[in-house]
Amino acid sequence: MRHLPLFNALLLTACALSAGQVAAADQQYNQVSLRAQVQQAVSHDILTVRMYVEDQGKDAGELARRITERLNDSLATARQVSDVKVSSGPRSSEPVYDEKRENIVAWRERGEIVLESTDFAALSTLTGQLMDRLSLADMRFSLSPAARQETENELMREAIAAFQTRADIAAKSLGGKGYRVVNLNLDTQFMQPMAYRGAKLASMADSESASMSVEGGQADVTLNAQGTIEVTMP
Repeated sequence: MRHLPLFNALLLTACALSAGQVAAADQQYNQVSLRAQVQQAVSHDILTVRMYVEDQGKDAGELARRITERLNDSLATARQVSDVKVSSGPRSSEPVYDEKRENIVAWRERGEIVLESTDFAALSTLTGQLMDRLSLADMRFSLSPAARQETENELMREAIAAFQTRADIAAKSLGGKGYRVVNLNLDTQFMQPMAYRGAKLASMADSESASMSVEGGQADVTLNAQGTIEVTMP
């Protein structure tokens, strides 16, 4: 009987494991997975305009000087508009080869500036003024961080309320007297910002007033509340 203590220890361990498995099974008893979704259309409040200058020449140094001068002039003009955030964009230079791609016959260089503002009218006017020395790459509408946060907070309250409504319906339908939330996940999805390029930009330009006609449109913001409840039975 020398092995009896060991046998008892193994028996107690097996009982403990069995009790733990039963407890785990009990925790999943009467659990229901639910999902609620709310959506809201929010007006874009930021306009970002990307403009560029591109040129070609045989003298790389002279070409770089011309590009720099046009970019600096444009930046100086843009910085005079207080409601517009101005920054330099990417700049690149590449060789142009002959037909046999053996010799460099010229250089092509491109530089960009980026303009951003919540004042669409001011940025539209500035964009028109700069189009005599720069070309328009694209325009993009988006939501500011403050607008995103405010919208998320509002939708969060609505999504949780919608989840609770569904939880009440599920609990009552199962004959329960109530429920408790086991877990709840909140996920926000924002529609990608709209961008206008090429022909669309050309159709928006007004050469007589030197401005752009812009409409920011709206973003669809969706918030999903997904989780699990445990129904309390009588």
